[in-house]
Amino acid sequence: MAINPAAAGGSGQLKWVDLRSSSMKGASGKVTSGVTGSSAAEFAALLQQAALQSATGGSNGSSLTSLTDASSLGNLLWQQLGGTAETYGGISGEITQTMPTDYEDLIQTASAKYGVPVDLIKAVIDTESSFNPNVVSSAGAKGLMQLMDGTANGLGVTDPFDPAQNIDGGVRYLSYQLKRYNGEENMALAAYNAGPGRVNKLGVNNDAELMANLSGLPKETQAYIAKIERARAQYAV
Repeated sequence: MAINPAAAGGSGQLKWVDLRSSSMKGASGKVTSGVTGSSAAEFAALLQQAALQSATGGSNGSSLTSLTDASSLGNLLWQQLGGTAETYGGISGEITQTMPTDYEDLIQTASAKYGVPVDLIKAVIDTESSFNPNVVSSAGAKGLMQLMDGTANGLGVTDPFDPAQNIDGGVRYLSYQLKRYNGEENMALAAYNAGPGRVNKLGVNNDAELMANLSGLPKETQAYIAKIERARAQYAV
């Protein structure tokens, strides 16, 4: 995500690079955060097999089988994924979505400081980085809230990979956009993603007008607004 207002191109999140574990990228290039779709059943079977092998003393050469049950195995995998938002149920293979808690205090603090709803902050972080603080987009945006270097510098963020700095800076920038557009959230999100210049060119004054003229924004930004809405539903209190 490129939130640098000067970046007219707004190429956004075409590719992701995890500075610590680049092997954890999906086919789309975005850092993956778990097992989805049809692979869930396969993953469940793997958990069950590992659990049974552990219980009977068997081994397939993997250190994961030293765990006593499938739940423990899932927890280890969850930790290896860097504390993502997904944990795995028992050997039934059920996937349970839980609210990320690693940055809960930072998010709550930034929300109170800048007046941005907690669920909106979490939705932005989820959409931007899947709660991985080490990713870099092909446009050069960095960290949890995907700050461009110029924007980060302007916000006083010296290390965009530091979650505390990144969240504080990203939420402050988002609060600027909310104030700019009188609390119209979709307009603020469009500005966060594509830059306020793109939004201003549409000549719209509220979210309803923005959505009626959404085709005037880059396709990435159109999809971005929808992704935020879906993600926000999971974090609503």
